[in-house]
Amino acid sequence: MRLVQDQCPRERDREREKRFEMSKIGLGNESIVGSLMPSNKKSYKLTNRVQEGKKPLYSVVFNFIDARFFNYFVSAGGNGINLYKCLEDGGISLLQSYTDEDKEESFYTISWACGVEGNPFVAAGGVKGMIRVINVNDQMIHKTLVGHGDSVNEIKTHHMKPQLVLSASKDESVRLWNVETGICILIFAGTGGHRYEVVSVDFHPHDIHRFVSCGMDSTIKIWSMKEFWTYVDKSDTWNDDPSKFPTKFVQFPVFTASVHTNYVDCNRWCGDYILSKSVEDEILLWEPILKENSPGEGTSDVLLRYPIPNCSLWFIKFSCDLSLNYLSIGNQKGKIYVWDLKSFPPVLVTLLSHSLSKSVIRQTAMSTNGNTILAASEDGTIWRWDAVTEVAESL
Repeated sequence: MRLVQDQCPRERDREREKRFEMSKIGLGNESIVGSLMPSNKKSYKLTNRVQEGKKPLYSVVFNFIDARFFNYFVSAGGNGINLYKCLEDGGISLLQSYTDEDKEESFYTISWACGVEGNPFVAAGGVKGMIRVINVNDQMIHKTLVGHGDSVNEIKTHHMKPQLVLSASKDESVRLWNVETGICILIFAGTGGHRYEVVSVDFHPHDIHRFVSCGMDSTIKIWSMKEFWTYVDKSDTWNDDPSKFPTKFVQFPVFTASVHTNYVDCNRWCGDYILSKSVEDEILLWEPILKENSPGEGTSDVLLRYPIPNCSLWFIKFSCDLSLNYLSIGNQKGKIYVWDLKSFPPVLVTLLSHSLSKSVIRQTAMSTNGNTILAASEDGTIWRWDAVTEVAESL
């Protein structure tokens, strides 16, 4: 693949590096810590569990891209991907299974996407560094995206252009792909990029050009694609060999923060605020305060803290419902904490546990309205919990 890099004078690079060093945390008022006493304002009951096998499950994701499939979800672990439908009676129906031809593959992440003609895709990546894009309609591999030099830790889909996905990698880069055409559009790495593996990414819910990334270098970075959006447009109509596309390097984020002191393994936008998690038994809600006329400069104000006991292992990821009313996260003891994101100070909605759930829960998935919570466990089990305090309604 031919890569086109910025040809910046050394003096300008040094000046920009100085600015990024300045955008370290600058706390305002003292942050508010949530109480671990459950309010039980919303109750859930265990309705189902599926034992996929003995290999760890690292990812489970509801479809938030296409309203036709809001009650569908996918799971990933080992070299397998499974597609399910949540039934209204609490059941889980297996619809499709995919086993990668490479027995050494271990999928860490999966995301729903959509072709320009409305075809539902799932994109999965893992230890091999390749991204398999599967067309759900014909159950065939649509594209294999090759470019990362190491494991893919997370894939996220653009809310407004669902043919675009971001991939975060152990190779210290983030890549923007067009899954319809198989094009690697942009590579976010270099002088101002991450210095250790990138673990999580998330598109801004309203700003089409912006996303956030975090990694094992303990930093969280906000990037802008606005200056390079012509490359995105070009990727939609590219008919030549994907390796000939003029992929662009983006070396500088618009903001870098260090609100954590250890690995940061999950970050999500909450409006213009950011939810982020490290291996310090808590999730933070904080505000990035950017200086729009001075790229790279700014401060960070940590507002709220959501305690998560027994959550000091890395690669444990939280999820939210579509409206960002609730957040759910598992821990290394097999328990699930559900937090109310609309409450101040933070309110723990409930704590979910079961005598048979003892393994690390690597990721949760909340349905669009938060009434169903799925959990992917390291022992190969998918757990389903459903709200019992509300009138039954569709997921």
